[in-house]
Parts: sequence; C-alpha cells; structure tokens
Amino acid sequence: MNQQGSVLYDVPGPRQRRITLISSIAATFVLIAGAYFMVYRPLEDKGQFSMELWGPLIDPSNEYFSQVWDKIGYGFRNTLTAAALAIISSLVVGTLLAVLRIQLKHLGRRRFTGLATPLSYLARGLTAVLSAITRICVEVFRGLPVVITIFFVARGFPEFGISFDTLWYLVIGLTIYNSVVIAEILRSGMEGLPSGQAEAAGAIGLSPLQTTHLILLPQAFRIMLPALISQLVVVLKDTSLGFIISYEETLNIGKQIIGVLDNPIQVYVVIGLLFILVNYSLSKLAQYVQHRLSRGRKTAGTPAQNPPPAALTAQAEGAGGGGYGGS
Repeated sequence: MNQQGSVLYDVPGPRQRRITLISSIAATFVLIAGAYFMVYRPLEDKGQFSMELWGPLIDPSNEYFSQVWDKIGYGFRNTLTAAALAIISSLVVGTLLAVLRIQLKHLGRRRFTGLATPLSYLARGLTAVLSAITRICVEVFRGLPVVITIFFVARGFPEFGISFDTLWYLVIGLTIYNSVVIAEILRSGMEGLPSGQAEAAGAIGLSPLQTTHLILLPQAFRIMLPALISQLVVVLKDTSLGFIISYEETLNIGKQIIGVLDNPIQVYVVIGLLFILVNYSLSKLAQYVQHRLSRGRKTAGTPAQNPPPAALTAQAEGAGGGGYGGS
C-alpha cells in the first residue's frame, strides 16, 4: 500500500513545501488586493457603504428600520410557507411516482398467463400505455424550465375555471417540476440496489409492491438522501420565481423596498444572507440525518451478544470444578 501511494503521489520535500506555502500566501494576497481595488474601492467611491443606504437594514434607530424588516419578515414567511408546502407535496408525489414506475416496469415483464387471452392482452397493453404516459410526463416536466411550468399553471388553471390563491399556483408549479426529479432520484436509487434483495423478497412470499415498500424504498431514501436534500434546497430557491405571478415572496418584497429606498446592493446582500443561512441549515440537517441513519444501520448490523445456554454454562462450571478438585 505504501509502495502504491509513493508511486501515485510523491510526498513533497522541504523545498516543495516552502514553494507551496509562498505560492498560497501570494495567491491570497492577490485575491485580497483584487477584492479591494476591484470591489471595495469602486463601491466606496460610489458611496455604497454609507449609512444612508445601510441604515434602514442595520440601524434600529433608522426611521425605516422596523418597516423594512417587517416587510422582509413577511416575505420570508411567505417564502418558507411556499417552500414547505412544495417540499412536502413534491416528496409525496415523487415517491408515489417512483413506486408506480417501478411497479409498471415489473408488470411489463409479466405475461398474465393466469388470465384469459383477451384479458391478458388488455392488461399488457394497459401496462405499456401507462408506462409510456409516465415516461413522457417525466421527460416533459423535467425538461421544462420551472418558471414556464409556474406560468402555465397560473395562467392555464383559471382558463378551465379552476381558481386558487396565488400561493397554490406557485406550490403546484414547483411540485410538478420537482416531483418528477425526486421520482427519478428514488427510482434510480431503487434500481441501483442489488437484484438479489428483490429475488430474496420474492422467495419468502413478498409481492412486488411489498418488496418495494418494505425493502427497496427505505434503502433508496437513505442512499439518495444527499441528492434529495440538494433538490429540496432547489425548491427553496425556486420560490423566488413567484414574482412572475405576483406572489409576495422575499425577492418580490425586496424589489418593493428597493423601489422606495433605492439601495439594491444592500437589500440583495441581506436577502442573500438569509437564503444562505436557511440552505446551510438544510445541509447540516441532511448531514445529521444521514449520520443518524448510518449509525442506526451499523448498530442494527452488530450481532447481539447472546448469553450462553444454561446447560452449557452448567457443564462449563462442572468441568472447571472437577479440574480444580483434581489439582
């Protein structure tokens, strides 16, 4: 192992380490100097760091401070509400769609020999049609930009006499797009599992649906958890597209504040920090859940230390006692 490591990677010597250290310091200095001369100085010259622009956001004594943060809080609550509803509905619909596609794939391999010939052909044809419909839906909605999906939902539903609050148009649009992505994530996770698990489940009498529900799906959730959390972060960020249907989420509220105070850089910096904070919290939550799941799996896989049977214990004690007396 050490030989292989030395072939693939030479441990740097003192001279190489000095060169690396000097290069890192020089690169850091260049980056700091570039940020100062190309970012800070131009903004400073244009007065972008003045309290006149930052005061409404960071100075509680400013006359606009409470109004600005009340508006930002209102928009952020709307953002979190839309994100929570879209996340829950996307997970539910995506899971059902993934299970449906797995079951349709299994049914597509069946010949339905227990049915009469016309019914057998009908069942096989219906399975093929449903498989094609689900495949087309996945490819279409996954390929459409989410902003177009939201727009068509908000403009199309009223044409058919279906009217909702603006929140629900946004939630439905986000759900349509993200549910098919989540479905593909879970489907690929289930299909990536060893085929022996499904075969063993069938051998003990589990139906394909039971096998998917009890064996494949829980493992797919655990394996694909990082990808799922990444998609949930995308859902949260995509709520900002609600501005196209006049939903008052955080960015829409930010535009209203900018229209009054004329401080776009300051407002967008604060809103960006809020989004970063929430997305970072989601990432840490994903790491925590993944750690708990992996720890639970290791604990479950550890064989229990069963006590020896009473007969063996008595026999061992008797043997020990005889040996002691003989000595």
